Amino acid sequence: MKTVSIVISAYNEETNVQKLHQELSKELKVVKDINFEILFVDDGSKDGTLSEVKKLQSEDARVKIVQLKRNFGHEIAMTAGMDYAKGDAVIFMDADLQHPPVYIPQMVKYWQEGAEIVLTKRVDNVATSKLYKFCAKTFYLILNLLSETKIGESMPDFRLIDRKYVDFLKGFNEQDRLFRGLLSWIMPNDKVKVIDFVAPNRFSGTTKYNFFKSMRLAINSITQFSVRPLHLATWLGVLGATCSLLLGFYVIVERFVLHNPTPGYATIVAAVGFIGAVQLITLGIIGEYIGKIHMEVKKRPLYLADFIEADKNKKDKKANEQ
Repeated sequence: MKTVSIVISAYNEETNVQKLHQELSKELKVVKDINFEILFVDDGSKDGTLSEVKKLQSEDARVKIVQLKRNFGHEIAMTAGMDYAKGDAVIFMDADLQHPPVYIPQMVKYWQEGAEIVLTKRVDNVATSKLYKFCAKTFYLILNLLSETKIGESMPDFRLIDRKYVDFLKGFNEQDRLFRGLLSWIMPNDKVKVIDFVAPNRFSGTTKYNFFKSMRLAINSITQFSVRPLHLATWLGVLGATCSLLLGFYVIVERFVLHNPTPGYATIVAAVGFIGAVQLITLGIIGEYIGKIHMEVKKRPLYLADFIEADKNKKDKKANEQ
């Protein structure tokens, strides 16, 4: 019998994991002829998340725990879960219940029918404002203009991946990674299914992504999969040089042809300010790439974690019922 691993990233979600497990257990009963393992990745939580998951494990032997020694971030948490998952396919989801477990049976069904990757597309999010949705749409527009790897809009990390692609993804050794981009890079378009869903409100708690983390994610999304920003920096330099030459030509014509000298300070300040801005933007773009090189060449381990399994000598009544 085949096994599907469900990898759940959790950071400070002590009030959500019990409810999530209840919803998962209800939906997994629907799926026949499949074994499940439920792999919680505690991403260095500072609350009682780990204790709550251990309580679940004492009741359900399918629950396994990857305890990261500190908060390594969402992408690394998913990587750790993928490394420890043993299933023939792996489902990734978050612990805040904005990735509804009700869609898992449909994911598994598509996989059993031959789909190697099953994605989800968030057609609406009741927890976000119109301004946020507009900003997100603008972000994906800019991202796909600048990135050579196209990343689908509103496609969260709620997905199923066949073992073949899980093993392939484990071969990537980037320190700074973005799963959505990596998956888009390897995606077999003929064997992908997409499930539309509406993201509900968080069951409890608040989002862990603030404005600065979102901006960092946006910059990483662009720089990890494209050198087009470097080309943009080159063209900004060309634009700055062209404007400076035109301005110089204009000053010469006005002085010697029109005999109407331009006041100097305003022109100089405008020219210096423009060129300085172009230089700073260019240096910033180059600095982003140099910084990434600096982090990658160190080849540090991605994470440090403990793996916790249920006592195999104890019979799990709940698992036997299912």
